[in-house]
Amino acid sequence: MDDAHSSQSPLHVVIFPWLAFGHLLPCLDLAERLAARGHRVSFVSTPRNLARLPPVRPELAELVDLVALPLPRVDGLPDGAEATSDVPFDKFELHRKAFDGLAAPFSAFLDTACAGGRRPDWVLADLMHHWVALASQERGVPCAMILPCSAAVVASSAPPTESSADQREAIVRSMGTAAPSFEAKRATEEFATEGASGVSIMTRYSLTLQRSKLVAMRSCPELEPGAFTILTRFYGKPVVPFGLLPPRPDGARGVSKNGKHDAIMQWLDAQPAKSVVYVALGSEAPMSADLLRELAHGLDLAGTRFLWAMRKPAGVDADSVLPAGFLGRTGERGLVTTRWAPQVSILAHAAVCAFLTHCGWGSVVEGLQFGHPLIMLPILGDQGPNARILEGRKLGVAVPRNDEDGSFDRGGVAGAVRAVVVEEEGKTFFANARKLQEIVADREREERCIDEFVQHLTSWNELKNNSDGQYP
Repeated sequence: MDDAHSSQSPLHVVIFPWLAFGHLLPCLDLAERLAARGHRVSFVSTPRNLARLPPVRPELAELVDLVALPLPRVDGLPDGAEATSDVPFDKFELHRKAFDGLAAPFSAFLDTACAGGRRPDWVLADLMHHWVALASQERGVPCAMILPCSAAVVASSAPPTESSADQREAIVRSMGTAAPSFEAKRATEEFATEGASGVSIMTRYSLTLQRSKLVAMRSCPELEPGAFTILTRFYGKPVVPFGLLPPRPDGARGVSKNGKHDAIMQWLDAQPAKSVVYVALGSEAPMSADLLRELAHGLDLAGTRFLWAMRKPAGVDADSVLPAGFLGRTGERGLVTTRWAPQVSILAHAAVCAFLTHCGWGSVVEGLQFGHPLIMLPILGDQGPNARILEGRKLGVAVPRNDEDGSFDRGGVAGAVRAVVVEEEGKTFFANARKLQEIVADREREERCIDEFVQHLTSWNELKNNSDGQYP
């Protein structure tokens, strides 16, 4: 065997996450964890996205190369809209069209890397990156598809097989009910529509999967038992967890940009322990002004303390979103901020008792890392299935929704908040969240998961170099 490719030699791994911070941040964390083990990482994104990421830890900087590929201009897409959080919801397809313009620059980067003595051993490509997987395939570099989502949610949609039917049925039963009509309709529109880019999300996912040697998931078997067995049989290729990648409890990925004297943290410092509901619905697809008003009324009716990191709809003034007199009525027990909020630091604070969340997988991991029960208000994508599984596991309560249009009212919001924070059943939610905290916050388990993931990549690399190019 060529010593340069022995199992003792460091790997060169290319990581190309989707252009959303919910993908970029955990992938940067994965890059650092690989670098901490002596492996070289080329981390690919666009210039503005890379500039907004936290800096790589100084002791690892020599092993993590940031590769900037400028995003092409597309008519109708706002200038500087490189991350999904920069893009109005109705422009998402234009963003994907611009993203597809990175195919040629990425291929050129891969050619340079292959010819320059730093040939990649692996490319880790997000599920949207079908042309990344193709470029890797054409150059003989194995590609792994990254799925930064719940393994159980994906497994619930897999067709049953004789050997995995019981495990799949257990997951489906845990979801309680089928997807409501509005969610099923929205999923079809979101995942199956080709739109301006000409390639639907489902097609991107299918092609990336087809061209990948394995599937790498942001999860672990301890949190989602049975799901990995189902998915390995369903995909017909290895499904390998690389851990949950919870942010560091000290807030290294989420400290306030104004430091410890930030007004948000000062406000939290003044609140009683375990008294505040943290409300944050993600950085994409903000709710309509009407629904935000219902949410505000619901927080008012619930009577609990709250900290609301509100993302207002584009072009709408925050004061016009909030109901008349809301700030005056809730001023002694609530804080609303429309600027950047240090989510990890907030969730780690002793004053926080529960998390009202859209149930994006990253936010779920962050909430469970600190043992918080959940009040669930999903908006799009995998958030609805996440919420149903979490509610089925008695980790919290979902806000009731209108089956046809997904709307909700203030009474439903208030009832869900009080069920988790005030009523007797909340003790069960809190206890169950604390049990899962033991898994999510277990640093030793997390490091073992990364080690096993690296060993899988290394073993595949050994097989490739011992088989005259003939490998699975």
